[in-house]
Amino acid sequence: MAEGVLRARLPTAHIDSAGTGGWHLDDPPYPPAQTAARSRGYDISAQRARQVSVADFNRFDLILAMDRSNLADLKKLAPSGSGRQIADLALFLGPLTDGPQDVPDPYYTRDFNGALDLIEMAAAAWATRLG
Repeated sequence: MAEGVLRARLPTAHIDSAGTGGWHLDDPPYPPAQTAARSRGYDISAQRARQVSVADFNRFDLILAMDRSNLADLKKLAPSGSGRQIADLALFLGPLTDGPQDVPDPYYTRDFNGALDLIEMAAAAWATRLG
C-alpha cells in the first residue's frame, strides 16, 4: 500500500517496494490491501512482491522501512562499500513526530484502513520533505 500511496504523492520519483523475506514472491498485494487502497483511489493491483536485493542499496537514494524490525534487517543486508550511509535508511513513519514508529502489519492486525491512515500521513510528510 505504501508504494501505491508514495507513487501518487511523488509521481516522478522512482519508487519500488520489497520485503526483507522471500514470502509471496511475484504475488500481487493481498486482496484486502487492494480493496482498502482502491477505496481511497490507489490501484496497487499491478504490483508484485519481491525481496530486497543487495543491488537495491545502490539503485535507490532512500530506503524506507515499515517497522524497526525491518530497519534492523536492512542495516544487516546493506553491503559494505556500497556508499550507503545509515541516514539513507529510515523508518517510513520517520517524518511524523507524534504517534507510533512502526506501521502495524495489517496482514496480522486486519486493520488495513488504520495502516493506510498512517501510510497516507507519512507519505504526505515524505512528499513535502523530498518534493
